[in-house]
Amino acid sequence: MSESVSTLHNLIIHLSEPIRRALSETQFTPTAGTNISVKAILDSLLPRSPPNPNAGDEQIRALVKDFTLACALLSSSQSSTHELFSWIPQNLSAGAESAFRELSKAYLIAFGEENAMRVAELGLDSRAVDEEMGLVVELLPEVLPLLKDAINESSVDKSVDVDEFSAASARTPVGFAIVAAYQFRWFVTKIDYPHLGKLCALVIPCALTALDHWSPEVKGQGMICFIHIGKNVNAAELGWYEDVILDACCQNIASSDEIWHLVVEMSVLLVTCIQRSNPRSSWYERMLNEMLSHLERQPRNKERRVAWLQHVEPLFNCVGLVLLAHVRRIFPLFFQWMHADDDETVLLVLRQVHVVLRVTWIRNTPYVERLVDELITLYKEASMKNSREDIRRLVSQILVLLHQCKGLQFEAAYDKHRDDPNLTDLLPSLTIQT
Repeated sequence: MSESVSTLHNLIIHLSEPIRRALSETQFTPTAGTNISVKAILDSLLPRSPPNPNAGDEQIRALVKDFTLACALLSSSQSSTHELFSWIPQNLSAGAESAFRELSKAYLIAFGEENAMRVAELGLDSRAVDEEMGLVVELLPEVLPLLKDAINESSVDKSVDVDEFSAASARTPVGFAIVAAYQFRWFVTKIDYPHLGKLCALVIPCALTALDHWSPEVKGQGMICFIHIGKNVNAAELGWYEDVILDACCQNIASSDEIWHLVVEMSVLLVTCIQRSNPRSSWYERMLNEMLSHLERQPRNKERRVAWLQHVEPLFNCVGLVLLAHVRRIFPLFFQWMHADDDETVLLVLRQVHVVLRVTWIRNTPYVERLVDELITLYKEASMKNSREDIRRLVSQILVLLHQCKGLQFEAAYDKHRDDPNLTDLLPSLTIQT
C-alpha cells in the first residue's frame, strides 16, 4: 500500500469516527410503522477501526464509495422534513458535507491518475472539474445502478393489473427507496454545466425510475434532479430521452399537493428547453391541457395555483400566439383568482395576465369587456389589501396594454366606468380621448 493510499485509508477512519460518535449520541426513536432504520443504514456504510493494514486499492475504493454514500444521505437530509430524517441534527449533516470535501482531496492525491482516466472515459476533462466533482463523477457508474435498483425494488409493477402500493412496499420497505432517492439527488446536484450533459445516459434512467415510483417523497427527489438537469444540460444532450422525459412530466402532473410545485417547475423547464423552437409542438398542447384540467378541478387550492402562476411564464413566452387556443380555459381561472383572498395570488395572476396579453395581443377573444370589468373591480377592491399599490400599478399597466392592442373595443368596454369617482387616479394613465 502506497503512503498516499495509506493516508487516505486512515483519513476515512478518522473522518468516520466523529460521525459514528454523533450517531450513537443522537436520540432516535423509529416512527411507528417504519420498518427500516436510517441509523442502521448509516452505521453499515461507515468503516470500522482500526484500519486494515492489508487492505488493497479496491478495498479502499469500496470504503470511499460507502463513506460517500453515507455523506450523501446525511447531507441531503438537511433539506428534508420526512420522518425518516427528522432525527438527524443539522450539525451532523453539515459535518458530513465537510468530511466529503476533505475525503475528495485526499482521494485525488492517492488515485489522481486513475481518477483522471475514469473521468475521461465518461467524456469529461478531469482538469476542468474540482476534487469533489471528480470523485462524484468517478463513482457514478458504480453507484447509480445500485440506487436505481433500490428505488425500483418497492415500485409498482405496471405489467401486473394491481394498483396496491402496499403490495409493492411489502416486498421491500419504501424507506429504502426514499433513502436511495435522496442519495441520488445529492450525487446529481453535485455536477453542473457543462459536465452534466455528458452524463445523461447514466443519470436520466435513474431519474425516470424515481419519477415512476408511487411514493411522493421518491418522486419529489426525481423532480429536483430533473430541474437540475434542465438548468445544466443543453436540449441536444438529452438526445432520444426527450419524448420519454416529457411523457413522464405529463404523467406526473396529477401528483399530490406536496410535490405539485416541483412537477410544474420541472415540466415547464423541460418542455421549454426541449421544444423552445417549436411553439406548435404537441407537447405544449398536452402539458397545458393536463395542467389546466388539474387546476379547473381545484381552482380554490392556493398552493397549486400559486405554484403554477410562479412557474408558467416561460411556457407562455415560448408558445406565443399559439396560446390563443387556450384562452377560453385560462381566463376563467384568471378572473376567479383576481379576487382571491391572498395578495400573493392576485399579484401573480396580474403578472401572468400581462404576459398573455403581451404574447397574444389578445386577438379574436370574447373576453375584452369581461377583462376590463374584472380589472376595474379589482382596482377598487385593492383599497382593502396590503399590497394595494402594487396591485393598482399592475392593473394600470394591463389596462394601458389592453388599450394599445384593442383600441376602440377597449374604449367601448371602459366607457361605462368613465364617470366612476373611484377611478380618478386611474384615468390619467389610460389617456383615453373623449
